[in-house]
Amino acid sequence: MLFSAILCLVADVLGAAAEPVRIMPVGDSITQGGKTFVTYRLPLDQKLRAAGANYVFVGSQQSEGPDGPLWHEGYGGKNAEFLAGIMPQRLKQAKPDIILLHCGHNHSAEEKPVPGIIAAERAIIEAARKQNPKVVVLLAQVIASGKLPKYAYLPELNQAEVLLARELSRPEAPVMVVDQFTGFDPQKDTILDKVHPNAQGAEKMAAKWFTALKQWVK
Repeated sequence: MLFSAILCLVADVLGAAAEPVRIMPVGDSITQGGKTFVTYRLPLDQKLRAAGANYVFVGSQQSEGPDGPLWHEGYGGKNAEFLAGIMPQRLKQAKPDIILLHCGHNHSAEEKPVPGIIAAERAIIEAARKQNPKVVVLLAQVIASGKLPKYAYLPELNQAEVLLARELSRPEAPVMVVDQFTGFDPQKDTILDKVHPNAQGAEKMAAKWFTALKQWVK
């Protein structure tokens, strides 16, 4: 009886250990990808596969990758406030362990949008914690843009995100800043619109996500 109980316990532990880490990419078109530009999800998937990581991308949206569907919550043309509105239901359905949050575009400097974006990101993080009290949020300082003056507010946003992460991070539910801004050159790393990543830009983004994910995905 005792031996059988031990075997069951070991099986339960091994079964739990085998569960893949559920990663949800959240954002706008930069997360979604498109016909004329590359999403970071493709090279990130390849890096995680090459590292032998036990993971799965989750979300309600789907795009195809070389090794099958890549699920996500990326919405072209939508802003952070839109994402905050839909995330409670999406989080409930997908049950992520880790969220890759890159949002802040689709406003203009004239709107002075930073407070609203930060409020939306706060709402997303709070909704995620209601679904999973131990969720890990990797909060991106968003990539630089050459589309000016429309996106002149992005440096201000990135500074505010550092403060948001510092305020909300908990040992049991960390909010970790991932600096996607530094080293991203919109003159070299985007397509002609100076906003969306080309293959080189997507690779840079994937490399930074991958470095941040290493401690959470084995």
